[in-house]
Amino acid sequence: MARLRIGDLLLSKGLLNGNQIQIALIQQKITDELFGDAVVKLGFVTSKELGQALAEQAGMEYIDLTQYPVSEDALRLIPKDVAESTGFIPIEVVDGKLKIGITNPSNIIAIDKVVALTRTQPKVYMVDPDNFSESLEKGYFFLENPIQQNRNEIINKIKESGTASGSEVTSFTDMIFMDGVRQNATDIHITPAADIIHVFYRIDGVLRFGHGLPKAVQYGIVSRIKILSKLDIAETRLPQDGSFSYEFLNKKYDIRVSTIPTIYGENVALRILAGTGALLRIDTLGFDEQGEKQIRNLFQKPYGVILVAGPTGSGKTTTLYAALREINILERNVITVEDPVEYKLSMIRQTQVNEKAGYDFAFAARNFMRQDPDVMLIGEIRDEETAKIAIRTAITGHLVLSTIHTNDAVTSIPRLLDLKVDKFLMSSSLLAIIAQRLARKLCPFCKTAHVLNEDEMRLFQDHGIPVENVFKAKGCSKCNGVGYAGRIVLGEILIIDDELRELIYADVPITVIQSAAVKKGMVTLRVDGLRKVAQGITSLEELIRVTG
Repeated sequence: MARLRIGDLLLSKGLLNGNQIQIALIQQKITDELFGDAVVKLGFVTSKELGQALAEQAGMEYIDLTQYPVSEDALRLIPKDVAESTGFIPIEVVDGKLKIGITNPSNIIAIDKVVALTRTQPKVYMVDPDNFSESLEKGYFFLENPIQQNRNEIINKIKESGTASGSEVTSFTDMIFMDGVRQNATDIHITPAADIIHVFYRIDGVLRFGHGLPKAVQYGIVSRIKILSKLDIAETRLPQDGSFSYEFLNKKYDIRVSTIPTIYGENVALRILAGTGALLRIDTLGFDEQGEKQIRNLFQKPYGVILVAGPTGSGKTTTLYAALREINILERNVITVEDPVEYKLSMIRQTQVNEKAGYDFAFAARNFMRQDPDVMLIGEIRDEETAKIAIRTAITGHLVLSTIHTNDAVTSIPRLLDLKVDKFLMSSSLLAIIAQRLARKLCPFCKTAHVLNEDEMRLFQDHGIPVENVFKAKGCSKCNGVGYAGRIVLGEILIIDDELRELIYADVPITVIQSAAVKKGMVTLRVDGLRKVAQGITSLEELIRVTG
């Protein structure tokens, strides 16, 4: 039986439509790239979705390299130039057999090369092109430049000399950045103590200790970061903010810097922005079936305001962009203002905040109306002017998407009122508020059964949630001993219908709106979390950490 062409395969899976195929073919003719590469560049499908489709077409198993760490033992078996030129990545050695990942299902040369080098037949998996390149570069770089070994060598040199040279300060600073990238950290904290410097990394929402560095390098590291960020190195008494770009393994990272004075010197917090994240679809975020259906329906509406609520780092922008993919961007003009642009989509008009030039959310939103928009994405509602413009824009027949920093869906309403939004206009324009948190998923390789005590069992019984298998974190080599790998959304969706509009306008207590929403079927963050614990996706301990 003849294989489907990749375009027909993606069409049959509902990942592409006819119009998108035509546009991709036009781009392919102009750029001479492969059809698969064209649809990924256009943002019609993600690299991961393409990899999964190719794996299914070839009857192969797919491995997501973002969730599956590459083993150093596997990398040592194959020289980098061989893996790169032959188009495969060594993943892991199991029972004497090497697992490899390929991006082209007909890559027979890779299998022959592995047999020649290892004298055994490899187990072959499909991986997606983007993660293939990044994992290959990262894997071999850190194999050849082990972080711990390099750190210990520099520490020994400083101990011997009693001082830190400029090259040692530079090496330590680069090591801090590189280790953050290696571990997919979102934040780095450089914290001085009385006789040592502590470096922490925020990974999957949790701080983890990274390094202890000699006090002798403190001033040098802070000064280097300040110079990169164009901050005043002489000013150590006041907080400062800045940013810089850091390039590592052919990828650019935007890094935001914040310094504050402490009793032991300046504390530095770095936020790592990877520039372009991996786009997701609504059905991969973690919402339940009813939630997915509600979100899809909401994003087809012609006008109104949809807000995604939650604290910093709760995946709000990811959810917005996943939902944006439900909009027909070939027929609707979508324009965004973000701080910064985290996901790049070619068919969407994206702009970035520039505070120094006076280009903020409110200024952009005011001027967007001249761009004939159907859908406007405003990165965040953080002030009175932006809130009022968002509401007015929705009232005049546009779909407005934004985020807001509140703890749950219902508390977004008093937050908007606090921003002086007109109560009537808000109640009539608000379509829905999606509140969310990100909970760490249990590592599938080492999670262990957890027997619930009476109080824990009552938690599930009070909400009518049946419990079969509850697990807890253990820790293994694949999850770096943490017990968790990856994250999933815990979400609640407040749909504003006529009854809730009247309650908002009547200025009733928030508890009344919450009760009415739950009666109408809204699943709260806590209940959604308990369901995911009962399904063995996350642990009770993680749920309590995330939702309180």
